[in-house]
Amino acid sequence: MAKKRSLTTKILISLAFGLIVGIIVYQLPDSAFKETVLINGIFLFLGQVFLRAIMMVVIPLVFVSLVNGAANMGDIKKLGRVGTKTIIFYLTTTAFAVSLALLLGYILKPGYGLNMGSISSVEVTIAEKIPLVQVLYEMIPNNVISAMANGNMLQIIVFALLTGVALSLLGDRVNIVLKLFEQLNELVMKLVEIVMLFAPFGVFGLIARTFSTVGYTAMIPLLKFILVVYLGLVIHMLVVYGLLLKGLGKINVSKFLKKFSPAMFVAFSTASSSATIPFSLDICENSIGVSKDIASFTIPLGATINMDGTAIMQGVAAFFVAQVYGVDLSLSAILTVVLTATLASIGTAGVPGAGTIMLSMVLQSVGLPLEGIGLIMGIDRIIDMGRTTLNVTGDAVCTAIIAKQEKEFNEEIFNS
Repeated sequence: MAKKRSLTTKILISLAFGLIVGIIVYQLPDSAFKETVLINGIFLFLGQVFLRAIMMVVIPLVFVSLVNGAANMGDIKKLGRVGTKTIIFYLTTTAFAVSLALLLGYILKPGYGLNMGSISSVEVTIAEKIPLVQVLYEMIPNNVISAMANGNMLQIIVFALLTGVALSLLGDRVNIVLKLFEQLNELVMKLVEIVMLFAPFGVFGLIARTFSTVGYTAMIPLLKFILVVYLGLVIHMLVVYGLLLKGLGKINVSKFLKKFSPAMFVAFSTASSSATIPFSLDICENSIGVSKDIASFTIPLGATINMDGTAIMQGVAAFFVAQVYGVDLSLSAILTVVLTATLASIGTAGVPGAGTIMLSMVLQSVGLPLEGIGLIMGIDRIIDMGRTTLNVTGDAVCTAIIAKQEKEFNEEIFNS
């Protein structure tokens, strides 16, 4: 535990140091040293080495751990029960998150009184809206190698689960294969451990580059929007997740958040749910006490379909854009936003900026101008860091609660 605490401390110090250095660099006059050596040199190098190292292990980690989880559950009914609970939990909390955001947007009015000239709008290319039916049937990969090469997480999850179920049904006849997957899992987790050693340097580079590029002057006109989004994120984390942990899981909330904080710091700095998967899995199993079978199922699935933080951003953004452009949202339009934001979370990539594509679907569904996304894009990274932190925390909350209900939660590890 001393090692874990020291890593947590190092990441937190790096995050704070990166923030300070980034704002200082932003204030420096433009020069080749500032742009080439610092922003696009040292900061970019540290951040990208860390991100690429994480993404290098994410696909094998998700595939191997899911196969192991499904194969070791033994009972197919149990797999179905855990899967159903997980999906219901994720979609319900996402619907609640966007409803909370719409309430805050209606009460606090983040778009009223905003001087449009004070915001630098960004040119936005919107991806074509994909029908829900297409999202569902494209979950089945027609080429497994292509799905892994392109990092299509939903397709990888489906194939891994099917492989695990097949191994479970074959039982003793495939003992050698089962043993191989268990050893592969140990190998991948050791790789993750090695990558985590570089986390403080990577976090510093990512945060320093973000704030040396965005600064704080770009945030001032949109400060009310940022504050309303972050207020929604904090309320959802402390009140909604807190009540769920206490009520459904009988789990100490402050201890849970303290133990999970290293993954939250990584999520905040990378703004990527997928990049945080290795950290979430490690902490859920070794610090919180969730069984490997449960964690390896719920965490990768959550990184793909659980987007509570993104839903909060979309709900506030819908009211923000409507208020900026003087459009009144009817009750039916508000209900449409809730439904669209919840369904849009299915299959969205857990990478930085994916929430913008989802936001375009939400705005289109109620006829709001897509130009509004251009207003938000300038400060999207600042919001992305917060919403990703909530997304991955929600994955861990669901994981812990289901593990407790399935009696696969080690109290000794959690209380150590």
